[in-house]
Amino acid sequence: MTERRLAQIAWLARLALAAVFVWHGLAPKILWLSPDEVAMIGAHGLPDHALFAPELIARIGGVAEVLLGIALLTIRRQRWPLLVAAAVLLVLLLDVALLSPHLLIQAFNPLSTNLAALALCAVAWLAEAPATANS
Repeated sequence: MTERRLAQIAWLARLALAAVFVWHGLAPKILWLSPDEVAMIGAHGLPDHALFAPELIARIGGVAEVLLGIALLTIRRQRWPLLVAAAVLLVLLLDVALLSPHLLIQAFNPLSTNLAALALCAVAWLAEAPATANS
């Protein structure tokens, strides 16, 4: 496969992955705070203090997701945003599985979304791998 084709594949994977993070940051956390988001954060049993308000944590998480989406698009010469995205996806999926497992059977659930996004991380990672002398 040519370097140009690999670069196109990597860009498409990053673009789709960034869209996932930006949308999931904006829609259910910043623009229209989802009751499911608030409930998932509330399941952690955080202290009853303004700094630990589930609504605030959701919005901060939303900003972080949007920033990660932007990083995936703008920091293309480095692969670390892909590692961060994969780690976030795994940690959040584990969090849902442990604290809100009922969400794993809902339509467009975190399991299917996160697995697809993890596949995008892998595609971009592999497409951006440095060429070896034997290739």
